[in-house]
Amino acid sequence: MNYQLNFAAVWRDFPSLLAGLGLGLELALVSIAIGCVIGLMMAFALLSKHRALRVLASVYVTVIRNTPILVLILLIYFALPSLGIRLDKIPSFIITLSLYAGAYLTEVFRGGLLSIPKGQREAGLAIGLGEWQVKAYVTVPVMLRNVLPALSNNFISLFKDTSLAAAIAVPELTYYARKINVESYRVIETWMVTTALYVAACYIIAMLLRYLEQRLAIRR
Repeated sequence: MNYQLNFAAVWRDFPSLLAGLGLGLELALVSIAIGCVIGLMMAFALLSKHRALRVLASVYVTVIRNTPILVLILLIYFALPSLGIRLDKIPSFIITLSLYAGAYLTEVFRGGLLSIPKGQREAGLAIGLGEWQVKAYVTVPVMLRNVLPALSNNFISLFKDTSLAAAIAVPELTYYARKINVESYRVIETWMVTTALYVAACYIIAMLLRYLEQRLAIRR
């Protein structure tokens, strides 16, 4: 083998890779925010006294969690136009990733809600709060602090899943890496730099989230 590394083509387009990395982070942030709302609603539905709500939430979680995310991306982006619903590639991907995140966060939040002692709810009702006020001001804040480590792991996984957006030409990091690879034929160099960017970004995110966990940890 006489292959010689040459990063010139990669460094020339390095700003594009950084721009793609930034877009990937934006996609993950927006999707995790929407996914949290969906997951919280579905978690309450799973714990609801109404059977219809429990069945609806259970079907959603089962279907989404057992469908490959790439299939979901292609389904929403290519199938919805057949029904007269046309979405740009970025909104389409955000919807897909949010639904995907919501399904996994549903189980995270459900476990968090079940871990809260019933006494906290009863204490909230005792001081005059209504049922929804207890959920908003007591149950949800405590639950979020308890599930923050799992939420952090889900965010990192979601960020890595943004690489699949390249399948529908969303200009994130993997998209630009493939573009550089095709134009320069520097396969090893391109994917080495791309891997390094993903690893660095995930490491920094993990450190920031760990710091946040420590700041918000409940002192016992």
